[in-house]
Amino acid sequence: MADKVTAGRDALGAFAPTFAALNDDVLFGQVWSREEQLSSRIRSIVTVTALMSSGVLDGSLQHHIERAKSNGVTAGEMAEILTHAAFYAGWPKAWAAFRMAKEVYEDAS
Repeated sequence: MADKVTAGRDALGAFAPTFAALNDDVLFGQVWSREEQLSSRIRSIVTVTALMSSGVLDGSLQHHIERAKSNGVTAGEMAEILTHAAFYAGWPKAWAAFRMAKEVYEDAS
């Protein structure tokens, strides 16, 4: 991953500096950079699926759908991922995720 993530520090740096550092430096710095173990594309697929399954249907999911798109996940693949996960995570969660994905991939149709 080329871009340095500062979302943790931007949102919580003054309030929760340790959490912010773990988010930015460990999760998005060290873990996401382990390309030999798992590509960013696959990490995006796993992350979108985990967030949807957990019911995290807010800006975090939208961010990771956008990240998946930038990591090479096509609109068709995203639709298939969400359809497959719907049977495990629940239909209402899938509907919410599809709304976000449709918006993110609008220009890719």
